[in-house]
Amino acid sequence: MKLIRICLNYFLFFFFIGSIMSACNYHRDIPSKGDQIIQVFSNEHIRFDPSINKEGIFSDSSQVLHFADGRIIMKNITLPIYKRHVDVLANITLKSAGDRWDKSGSCFIIPSGSDVNLLTIATGEKSFPESGEELEGFAGIVSTKEYKSSIELMRFMTPFGVGFYNDEMELRRPSYIPVWEDDVNWEVDVTDFLSELEQEVWIGIWIDTWTPEGYQVSFEFKYDETEGPCYAKTETAMLPLVNTVYYINSQKHPDIFARKDIVVEAKIPENAKNIRLKYITTGHGGHSGGDEFVKKENIIYVDGQKVFSFIPWRDDCASFRRFNPSSGTWFEEERDREYIDWKEEKYKTKKLNERISSSDFSRSNWCPGSCVIPEEIALPNLNTGLHKFTFSIPEAQPSADNEMNHWLISAYLVWDVD
Repeated sequence: MKLIRICLNYFLFFFFIGSIMSACNYHRDIPSKGDQIIQVFSNEHIRFDPSINKEGIFSDSSQVLHFADGRIIMKNITLPIYKRHVDVLANITLKSAGDRWDKSGSCFIIPSGSDVNLLTIATGEKSFPESGEELEGFAGIVSTKEYKSSIELMRFMTPFGVGFYNDEMELRRPSYIPVWEDDVNWEVDVTDFLSELEQEVWIGIWIDTWTPEGYQVSFEFKYDETEGPCYAKTETAMLPLVNTVYYINSQKHPDIFARKDIVVEAKIPENAKNIRLKYITTGHGGHSGGDEFVKKENIIYVDGQKVFSFIPWRDDCASFRRFNPSSGTWFEEERDREYIDWKEEKYKTKKLNERISSSDFSRSNWCPGSCVIPEEIALPNLNTGLHKFTFSIPEAQPSADNEMNHWLISAYLVWDVD
């Protein structure tokens, strides 16, 4: 009986090990590259400088390309190819070089396999494909057979004057903040982008700055290679669908959602599994009553069926106050407030004017000093073949006069390769 139990235990042990090995993509003797940190940009200057010509200029010391009036920096780098599973983080550090405003920002890559892309268009080698009436002439916002829209790694909003205005704005610092921060740092997981982050890659950062002072920006990738038994990398692929960020001068504020949806067709290959859609969205402009400060539902349809709906909104913008020294500050209207009267050892009320800052207000999915985490929508029932993706913001407002209502969205499909 004892011998039977021992044999049974051995059987269960090896069955358990075999189950793990079969379920976790196990392979023996896969070479390790180890953890790495790859610096892409180091304190590069992004600013508005119309003297920079259309072809751009290179910074000789860092081989960084500056173009689009200086508001985009790009660099061509060679990234490693891992055979083991690896987690990849993208890390940006930013500080003001004199720009005191909150601005849209985007870190992106040029997708492989397309000669017609943002870089070749920006330098005048190629042109955006005709967008037609269905896109109201908005250039370069959807991928086509000839053109692939830029793949957005990270969306962020610059803070009001972080690092540069700390001393000058000391009197604006709330008592609950010990110091103004010297810079702001964002880090997001970009492991799903691995199929586009191997070998030679063009990486860029755009900031919608209109000042000659601008910002100082650093960027790096952090690779964390697994050390466990389940260490074979799952091969992935991705397909950009839409990106409405107006990176270069021939593009404009995309208020198209005020009038119609954006519809994109995409083909799913036979070997795709675990398909998911990544979606980044932020509303902008319109002053206090516009898309930036009013809740608006975003809806995504696949082949006419609603697969996702949400209101992109953040109520925690005041938590980023330490990054916003130059944010406009004023007094709220006088209201009754409770406080402790220490002499009488009880609470009393008093009419007070409390300060509030522009950066404190809730916004459509972004706060000054924050980055935007993509929404992930699983599409387990999506079959091989051609599908129609519809992106809708039914209550979006048009860009009128100086209100400039618009929505910056980007979306891409990711799947595991069987």
